[in-house]
Amino acid sequence: MKRLFALFVCTVLLLSAAPTFALADGGILRVGTDAEPIGFDPHTISAVASARVMTQLYNQLVDVDGDLNVVPELAESWEQPDDTTYIFHLRGDVTFHNGRSMTAEDVKYSFERILDPNVGALGSSASYAGDIESIEIIDDLTVKFTLKQINAPFLASLSSWYCSIVAKEAVEENGDLLSADGGTGPFTLGEWIPDNMVSINKYDGYFIPDQPKVDGIEFYVMTDSSARLAALRTGSVDLIAADTSMLPLVAGDANINTLSYQSRNYAALCLNTTLPQFSDVRVRQAISLALNRQDIIDLAYNGEAEVSGFVPASLGHWAVDVTEHPLYQQDIEKAKALMSEAGYADGFEVTLIVGLLDSLRDIGAVAQQQLAEIGITVNVVNKENAEYVALWSAHDFEIMACQNGAGSDPSRGVAFFFKTGNSANIAGYSNARVDELCELGAGTTDVAQREEYYKEAIEIILDEEPNVVIASPREYFLSSAKLLGFEPSAAEPYSLATAYLAE
Repeated sequence: MKRLFALFVCTVLLLSAAPTFALADGGILRVGTDAEPIGFDPHTISAVASARVMTQLYNQLVDVDGDLNVVPELAESWEQPDDTTYIFHLRGDVTFHNGRSMTAEDVKYSFERILDPNVGALGSSASYAGDIESIEIIDDLTVKFTLKQINAPFLASLSSWYCSIVAKEAVEENGDLLSADGGTGPFTLGEWIPDNMVSINKYDGYFIPDQPKVDGIEFYVMTDSSARLAALRTGSVDLIAADTSMLPLVAGDANINTLSYQSRNYAALCLNTTLPQFSDVRVRQAISLALNRQDIIDLAYNGEAEVSGFVPASLGHWAVDVTEHPLYQQDIEKAKALMSEAGYADGFEVTLIVGLLDSLRDIGAVAQQQLAEIGITVNVVNKENAEYVALWSAHDFEIMACQNGAGSDPSRGVAFFFKTGNSANIAGYSNARVDELCELGAGTTDVAQREEYYKEAIEIILDEEPNVVIASPREYFLSSAKLLGFEPSAAEPYSLATAYLAE
């Protein structure tokens, strides 16, 4: 399952002797989430709040483990006769939630839907499945993909929820999958009450034995972090999305477990480079120089994050150490000089859009104060989740505080967000050499050569600052001590099929 992606570190901090429980099967797992989902169509929805539910409903051909290795999921094996051909051998025991067996025809249909511009998936989803020239059904359980050219990240990209395999009849009956269920995952979609809760139910026909463990999961929307913590303390929920401000409040509480992992996500101020002020690289560099990233980390993450670029250290050898980069050192005087050179000695006024995540709101507040020092007046506007995602998708903003995922391959961190014309390139950034390096990086399977190409691209983007990246956070959950079997990681941040409740 999916999995928004970094080297897996999961710790359970039991700060006093924990109570013991008898093991039990079944029951309803109740989860307090921090944002409202906007729908559950894996081919068209990018919101993390939706992904937490979608990843329980759908599977992909392959998965990626904590060490960035591609592993089987719906495909039990695959072969690559040449650099542009992939033949997948499917499991024979997979059924959709309507009871029908999954076949190669479903794989073909799913990817044709992903690549169909009329579906609205031509952006994020299609970029993951890019370069497919043809899809051929060999037999009921064998499907062949032929690419237009070598695409080194292709196999890992298929692990994204964007590449979920869906049932054609579910799409045709409902028009889309925004509030319908066309999956093969461990849970089926139940009830969705907007601004309140989403329920999902155990799928008895799931192909992995003894999963899922619980009878169902209820996701309750609780945008206020104190409300989530109160609900956990009183037993109204069993698991919550946590922020670092909660950690001291639960220290020593034997009834609450703390779980964490170093994410492959990062926070950034995304600048709309199509606007006059942000089309000037000197203004973008000045914004980077005006920020004290450690101050932001201390407030937004209680220090539980690391200064980062858009390919975080958790991606291992692909990452570039940015801690000594000149534009990561706060220098107000140099920033003012750059503003003056760009013709903005008196500064300007701008609107910064933030979403419902507490960390993004805190980043907006600190950025507002720090950018004021170089004459930029920032008006912070908080948007509900659906509107925030709509503005992101339409690239309709001046500055937006974003939390992006760097994925499992540098093509995600680099090409997905910065190649000219890509839908996730919300900054509207364009650099011909970066585009060339992205093509070169995807066009060879030589790891050392790919690393050279991507690191050159990373250095160019770091110098030109279309997205002013701040930090890569640790991610936290708090759970009842009765919740067992849940081990979040960057590869599997919300995989709940193995979670169960003790009595």
